[in-house]
Amino acid sequence: HAAAGGTFKTVGLELGGKDAAWVRADADLDFAAENIVEGVLFNAGQSCCAVERIYVDAAVFDDFVERAVKAAHAWTLGDPTDAATTLGPMVRARNAAAVAERLQRALHAGATPLLDAARFAAADRGLPYLAPQLLLGLARDADLVREETFGPVCGILPVSGDDDAIAAINASRYGLTASIWTRDNDAADALASELDVGTVFQNRCDALDPELTWVGVRDSGRGATLGRVGFEALTRPKSYHLRRG
Repeated sequence: HAAAGGTFKTVGLELGGKDAAWVRADADLDFAAENIVEGVLFNAGQSCCAVERIYVDAAVFDDFVERAVKAAHAWTLGDPTDAATTLGPMVRARNAAAVAERLQRALHAGATPLLDAARFAAADRGLPYLAPQLLLGLARDADLVREETFGPVCGILPVSGDDDAIAAINASRYGLTASIWTRDNDAADALASELDVGTVFQNRCDALDPELTWVGVRDSGRGATLGRVGFEALTRPKSYHLRRG
């Protein structure tokens, strides 16, 4: 942004994300676990809107965790040209190494791993193949909860209800997307207005629609793409004030 300032150019920035999923007590847990895990692991987590932190109501926490582990173990890490593969390698070895290092720091700090790396045989090939991992026992200000991971690793944290979840989600310096998992449409609509993010999903995540504006707030970006607003951001308006004779 500073470099472009000297050229007097308009700049739109799409930056990082630390996208959160909020699982309410009334959510369909089977559906939520399967789809949130996909949001974590799709493209090996290398997506700006990948789910990187999961907040779950304490009343259903253990049930959700059990389902999430089962869903994650169903993924197959392997060669992306193999039709049986559902989870490919990361883009390059150094990216995978950075994610693996962050994971090890979390484990050394006392986090509990939930996934059995031995079930992802291709991890034996070495980086950039990286076994996915879900973690418990992370502090809310832990590096893996606070900073963008951009890999197939995610923490699951309990919250006490809507207010606690909203506060935790909004505490991040990022504000790209967040998803609410609930059967209560009215609650989802009300909570969406409290989330300080550019896009709110209900019962889905890690998706975009070309007709809907894509926008991030705070350290997730400036400006907008997609949709009518995104198109208008790339045009220069011109006004005609005419008094015809």
